[in-house]
Amino acid sequence: MADANSHGRFDIAAALRELARGGSGAGQPEPLFEAFDRLCAERLSHLLFTILAWAPERNDVQRLYSSRPAEYPLLGRKAMGPTAWGELVLKRGESWIGRNAADIRWAFPDHELIARLGCAACINAPVRWDGRVLGVVSVLGPEGAYDEADLRGLETIAPLLVPGFLASPT
Repeated sequence: MADANSHGRFDIAAALRELARGGSGAGQPEPLFEAFDRLCAERLSHLLFTILAWAPERNDVQRLYSSRPAEYPLLGRKAMGPTAWGELVLKRGESWIGRNAADIRWAFPDHELIARLGCAACINAPVRWDGRVLGVVSVLGPEGAYDEADLRGLETIAPLLVPGFLASPT
């Protein structure tokens, strides 16, 4: 069993340095989002990385960033139907780990596309600011790719995306 204080494969000090560099460049929020993607790719070897903004007043989401824009483009807002995943992550602001294809089917209506990309595991960390959920960061990979320590690491650094959310035209 992993140490409850473990951040999985994330080196938090190195993550802070990399995200500070990404967030200090011009043209925000893209450089910050790209730095976060690179960090997660290096540490977790993800197959898909996305950042979604959540608008509870409209009950919809907008993809702000995608590591696979051909499959998951930035296309504006889309309605968020009632799902157990949405209730947990977006409305209640709780993190989630999916370990296998059954978990992915439970969570995401687009599970078939996710499977075609080779993904059967996911960790999601909500990004919160001023008492509300701004959105979620999603890291997807092959079955069994992530554990609770990796999720804790993602939860620890996810708040560093707040400036990107606040700078995004949503």
